Amino acid sequence: MSEHPLDRPVWSALNGGWKAVSWGDAQARQLDPDYGPFAASHDRSPDALTALAAFTPGPDGLWVVEDEDFPLPSGMTVVKSALCHQMWAQAMTPGGKALDVMPLSDGDAAEMLALALLTKPGPFAARTHAFGNFIGVKIDGRLAAMAGERMRMDGFAEVSGVCTHPDFRGRGLASNLLRMVAERILKRGEVPFLHTYADNAVAIAMYEGLGFQFRKELMLRVLVQE
Repeated sequence: MSEHPLDRPVWSALNGGWKAVSWGDAQARQLDPDYGPFAASHDRSPDALTALAAFTPGPDGLWVVEDEDFPLPSGMTVVKSALCHQMWAQAMTPGGKALDVMPLSDGDAAEMLALALLTKPGPFAARTHAFGNFIGVKIDGRLAAMAGERMRMDGFAEVSGVCTHPDFRGRGLASNLLRMVAERILKRGEVPFLHTYADNAVAIAMYEGLGFQFRKELMLRVLVQE
C-alpha cells in the first residue's frame, strides 16, 4: 500500500508546494531557513541519512517530523522532541462570526514576524509569510491576529501561523480566522490539516469544535550538528 502524503508531511511538502524554496535531491531536502526550519530524508537508509546530516541548520535547527522513530543521523544531536497530533477536516462545523479581515503580504512581514515571535504558534521565519494566503485582523492599526497556510502538497494544505496578540485575546479572533482559512482550502477542493502539540488540550478542543479530527501521531525532533 502506498504511503499517504500526510504520513510524512514535511517530505511531501518539500517535494510538492515547497520544492521551489528548498534544496537537496532525491535522498534528502531542506526548506530554505528563511522560510522555516524543516528538513526530511527520503527514507531511513544510510545514504539518505548522510544527505540529511550534510545540511547546514538555520538558527532554529532542522525540524524533522516523522510518523515513527527515526534514526539519528551521524554527527547530529536532538535538542528538542515532542509528540504532535495531526488533525484534518472534511467539513467545518456550522457557526463562526464575520470578521473584518485583510490579506497580509510583504508590507506586513515585520509585524507578522513580531507577532509570531511573541505568541509562538510554531516556527515562523523571516519569509514564512511569503508562502502566501495569510489573512489578519488589525485593530487600531495593530495586527491583532493572523492565520495562513504553510505545508502544501497535492490535495492538502496546512493551516498554520494561527495566533492572537495578548492584548486582543478572548474575542474569538484566532478560531474564526482558522475557520476562514480552512473553509477557503475546502472550497478549492483540498483538505485542510494542522499540527498541534499532543499535550495542548485547549487548542485540540478548539480544533475539534471547528470540525477537525485526529488523524495521526507524529514525532517532532529538532536536530543540530554536534
